[in-house]
Amino acid sequence: MRLAKALLLTVILVPFIYSCKRHGSGHFTQGEIHYDVSYTGQVTRMPIEIMPKNMIVSFKDDKIIYELISPIGNSGIINLANPSKEIYDTYLSLFSIKYFYPSKPGEIYPGFEAMRGIEIRKTSKSAIICGLKCKNAEVTFPSDRSKIYNVWYTDEIPISNPNASTPFYQIDGVLMSFFFFIGRSEFHFEAQNVYKKEIPDRIFDRKEHYKMVSKKDINKFINKMVNL
Repeated sequence: MRLAKALLLTVILVPFIYSCKRHGSGHFTQGEIHYDVSYTGQVTRMPIEIMPKNMIVSFKDDKIIYELISPIGNSGIINLANPSKEIYDTYLSLFSIKYFYPSKPGEIYPGFEAMRGIEIRKTSKSAIICGLKCKNAEVTFPSDRSKIYNVWYTDEIPISNPNASTPFYQIDGVLMSFFFFIGRSEFHFEAQNVYKKEIPDRIFDRKEHYKMVSKKDINKFINKMVNL
């Protein structure tokens, strides 16, 4: 009977235990999170080999930058939040093309029109991801409230409003397992490593050599890039 109970407990716990690495100890005030990227459902017609396979998130205090870059052509999308300087920028690179759009505080970054109307319901489920205690939220879309997407986030990385300009702005915690719809493409991100390291302040400054465009134009370019 005792063995049966132990086996049952194992079956219950296994789905909520994730395997990845945490480098460093104590509280994280700055560092990097490395995510694996996968694609589900409707995806771009571009060869999967040239699609981004990893995403790197760098953070320091209340500053955070998401870098989703293709291994070929240094093409991709960067989202930057530096609240103290009111910088909430989106950068797009496609070979020689370099554009950016400066969002206003509280404005959702370009590219996320497909995620309008999502509903987020926090649950009591928990998990350990990269050695960090994580909480769960269930996400549904207005087109089909019966289909549930799960996201996992942690409040053990002390960043204030880490998702302020993303569709997950209601979640006050760093996302560790989540998804984005960008255009018609469905991206999934799973944290694999968390590094405690010094991050220079300059990477959170506004980037040079990018041409500023309107939100309408950068949305058009993002949709073209991910739906080629």
